[in-house]
Amino acid sequence: MNATPRKHRKTALTAAATLAALTAGVVGAVTATAQTPAAAPAPAAPVSVPASTTTQTTHLTEAAALKAAQAAVDAATKAGQKVSVAVVDRNGNTIVSLRGDGAGPQSYSSAQEKAFTAVSWNATTSVLAGRLAQAPNLKDIPGTLFLAGGVPVDATGAPIAGIGVAGAPSGDQDEAFAAAGAAALGH
Repeated sequence: MNATPRKHRKTALTAAATLAALTAGVVGAVTATAQTPAAAPAPAAPVSVPASTTTQTTHLTEAAALKAAQAAVDAATKAGQKVSVAVVDRNGNTIVSLRGDGAGPQSYSSAQEKAFTAVSWNATTSVLAGRLAQAPNLKDIPGTLFLAGGVPVDATGAPIAGIGVAGAPSGDQDEAFAAAGAAALGH
């Protein structure tokens, strides 16, 4: 009977010694790591490129985008319609988005997609919707919506923005409101 408690004591002492050795090794490794900081990478120097390798683009200002969006909402309100309006830049980034009082929940994202589609192809989305018969895969491009209601805005013949409207009972009405927004810009 005396052999069993001795065996357990021996196992317990061996485990304690192993734990102490591991703890000392971890503490030593942590201390060594803390004492030798990693060298910081050298900052990259700016690279100057020749003007021939760059391009400039024209963007609609925030004030102009807000003016266009408000004009589109106002046109819809005057017609008794509840819509959302989005104005995106040439790259499809939203500059302004307005959700009119009472506009449906789906109208917000639909307006953005119509605006993106119009600026991407520099055409109204009603015209682009007609092109689906010849190229039905166009509708598979992420972020696009080929329903009437989007109009492009251009400057010197190049697209710089898109205005999308969604929420009226017909795409023709949405597109008329988007056109009213573009007209407010003198377009």
